[in-house]
Parts: sequence; C-alpha cells; structure tokens
Amino acid sequence: MKILVLGTGGTIASAKTERGYKAALSADDILRIAGIKRRDGVKIETQDILNLDSTLIQPEDWVTIGRAVFKAFDEYDGIIITHGTDTLAYTSSALSFMIRNPPVPVVLTGSMLPITEPNSDAPRNLRTALTFAGKGFPGIYVAFMDKIMLGTRVSKVHSLGLNAFQSINYPDIAYVKGDEVLVRHKPRIGNGEPLFDPELDPNVVHIRLTPGLSPEILRAVARTTDGIVLEGYGAGGIPYRGRNLLEVVSETAREKPVVMTTQALYGGVDLTRYEVGRRALEAGVIPAGDMTKEAALTKLMWALGHTRDLEEIRKIMERNIAGEISRD
Repeated sequence: MKILVLGTGGTIASAKTERGYKAALSADDILRIAGIKRRDGVKIETQDILNLDSTLIQPEDWVTIGRAVFKAFDEYDGIIITHGTDTLAYTSSALSFMIRNPPVPVVLTGSMLPITEPNSDAPRNLRTALTFAGKGFPGIYVAFMDKIMLGTRVSKVHSLGLNAFQSINYPDIAYVKGDEVLVRHKPRIGNGEPLFDPELDPNVVHIRLTPGLSPEILRAVARTTDGIVLEGYGAGGIPYRGRNLLEVVSETAREKPVVMTTQALYGGVDLTRYEVGRRALEAGVIPAGDMTKEAALTKLMWALGHTRDLEEIRKIMERNIAGEISRD
C-alpha cells in the first residue's frame, strides 16, 4: 500500500520567526518531527506543492491541489493533504466539487499548534488521517481530533481550541481509535470514472447581513461580482423595512445568482417558513438549504465556472453533488 502526503503549508508546517509563525517546513519535515515512519506494509511518500499560511490560499491554489490529487490516483491507495486550518473547509469543499468519483480516500488535515511546539495536535491528526487513508473508503474528508468528517460538511468553529472543526448538519463519518476505524456513517459516493472538473469563477462575494446595512453598499458590490452569497438571519429572509435590501436583491437576481445561507451554524435556511423568506424567494433568491457557508460559496464558484444561465445555476445549487446538501 502507498500513501501520498501532499504538503501545502499552514500551522502544521509553521516555525516561529521574529514576525510570528510562518509556514516553512516540508511534508518530510512534518512527518519526521511527528515521529511517523513507514508502517508495516505501508509506504509513505511526500510531495510539497505549496507552503503557505492558509489565509493566503486562493481559488487558483485549489486547482493546483486538485490537479496533484487527481494525478496521484493511479499510483497511490490514499492521499493526505496537510493544510492550514483557516481556509481548510473552503479547500475541502472546493475539491469535492472539482474531483468527482475519487477512487481512493483523500483526507485533509492540519493542526492548531505548530508541529514544532510542545503538545502539538499535529501528530494526533496526522495519525488519524493516515489510518483512514489506509483503511477508509473513497471520498474527500477532513481528519481532526480523531474524527473523520465529510469534506463538504465541515466548518471551523473555534479559532484557538484543538477541537476546531465540526461536521455541520451531517453525522461524523468515522472515528479513529489507534489503528481501528469505527465507521458511523458511510456517505453515498458516485462510483463512475474519476473526473477532474476544475472550472471555477472566483468572482463571487459573501455578504453577511447586519442591521443597518446600506442598500447602496449592497448595490455597489453587486455591480462588480458575478454571484452573491448572502448570509442571512435564522431561517432566512431579507430586510425591506427602513433600508430596502430586498429591492436591491430583486434587481440583482434578475441578472446574476443570489444564494442565501444562514448565520446560524445548524439547521440551514427555509425560505418558506416566514414572510420575509417568502419575499426573498419571490425576488429570485436561491436557498442554500443546509449547506455550510464554505460549501455554498465554493459551489456557486463552481456552478458559475460552467454556466451563466440562472435557471441552470439554480438547478446546480439545489442538486446534491458531493453530499453538501440534504434532499428528502
């Protein structure tokens, strides 16, 4: 069995400098410091494709990572991507849309404390990822604190704590205990031929609704973007009293997609529940259902990379592609 570890930087690869922690270590360095060597019957190889603080990750980097993953399918039985935690959930979601029917486990992981620091969580997360990459099933996942989570359902929920990631509106896939994988939920993954489909339009903006948000600001932003994800309140809705954001959204949605997600971490949006939500639907807003904000944003980028037709984009956003949205 052969496992490939792809290094992209992040806290897990950081060393202390005069200006704070900075990604500097190779994937080989990380494994060496973690004390991870070749396991019985498992050959571990490494490849460094980036070495960045994940704050600096851009959509073009998702394509670079995705291309390296797809190229490795023919040679490796499992793939691990070491990544910074700040944008890890965006990368795992984007890869899930770009890489269809992965034939092996692809596992993203990282750490909240650099591998060079005492009591770092990096060795624990790396061992979790390695165990699942060798014994798990195909798909794109995130490994953190002994948990395996679906790549399109993960959000970072803590800025400093070690248990920084949670699976949102979806069960954990598995737990890793030593060399044992305890499966809790096996997602439905397509079994067709692997496909790399990296077409993206990064010109999408995510706007969080707040009391007092000016319609003029929203209109100015809407003019310069190809698509909008609105993060609304609760089950969803758009203000129209005092400051009429609904009018701007209605104008915008005639020409470009406007998707609504929620500021609430769990539950998703239901635009049929309240009058303010029904008005949003009538204005042409596309509900994100129970998608994470990361999945909604990257999926809209991916959809716009394939079409500008609003009805087609709506169909793509409402269709379950990689486990990102629940459908009855």
